[in-house]
Amino acid sequence: MSVANGPLRILLSDAARAALGPRLTERLGTAAHVLLSPAQAPADFDIAFVSRDVTGLSTKHAVLPATQHFYDLLTNAPSLAWVQLHSAGADRPVYVQLFAQGVALSSSAGSNAGVVAQSALAGVLALARRLPQLMAAQRAHVWAPLIQTGLPRDLGGQTAVIVGWGGIGQQLGAVLRLLGLRVVVVRSSATPAGEGMETVAYEAIHSVLPQADWLLLACPLTDRTQGLISASALALLPAGAHVVNVARGEVIDESALIEALQNGQVAGAYLDVFAHEPLPAQSPLWDMPNVIASPHSAGFSDANAARVEELFLDNLGRRLQGQAVRNLVG
Repeated sequence: MSVANGPLRILLSDAARAALGPRLTERLGTAAHVLLSPAQAPADFDIAFVSRDVTGLSTKHAVLPATQHFYDLLTNAPSLAWVQLHSAGADRPVYVQLFAQGVALSSSAGSNAGVVAQSALAGVLALARRLPQLMAAQRAHVWAPLIQTGLPRDLGGQTAVIVGWGGIGQQLGAVLRLLGLRVVVVRSSATPAGEGMETVAYEAIHSVLPQADWLLLACPLTDRTQGLISASALALLPAGAHVVNVARGEVIDESALIEALQNGQVAGAYLDVFAHEPLPAQSPLWDMPNVIASPHSAGFSDANAARVEELFLDNLGRRLQGQAVRNLVG
């Protein structure tokens, strides 16, 4: 299992190399591959694995030096043919550049779908039960029963419009239906998502927004979903609706959302992603009592790394055997 001119050269972070080295040797053999570290600043290699520790605290808007070094190695390697990403999305500028250069990319879509769905559900439950309000009263040492400010609505009987019907949307929809909510699906096509669920394509989202007590965004960022939730879309929501975004910040008009939260058109929001990350300190979203702002952490879990590593190893085996890799981007 080697390339034409010698062993297969694989770029890994030091952490990934320590975790995967023995397993790679077991699968490939000692003479068939060379593991390269970014500290070596290799000029060329064939395959790379962008593990979670590579991106670290970098975002797609603010890249730290160590991450940028790894990115520079990727974009300047003439023989680079395939990169496995730790993330479900491939919208970081470096990935867009690599794709344009003809490098094959595979994402880790689905690896953390369950965790993200749990985070979105936590956002729904926290907003429905007014936990931000109760926690503010706790910090102020104020006994403030909810009966004083109006009783929360039962979730049962409400309608959730879920935008995106991948692993996250499907798991979220299943749990919300168990809680008694009616689920409406917005997806890439109008193909029915399941029995009893109204389904429309992205372009028809305006037809279902007036039903949405809960608007949950769990879609990939594409040309079709960028700016999908515009000011006009938000205006179609019934007064008192809630918004949950575990997709990408660019899916929603953030300025319009802030205005809708301020004027009461939107009653509250759980936001894990933002138009610019890190969220600027001056953003009003930080201080809104009806907003839960999470630093793009909905998908974090102590078991994610093992799932992504196994996907990389499986995809590596598939590629070397001439089979299609899973989650190929594009």
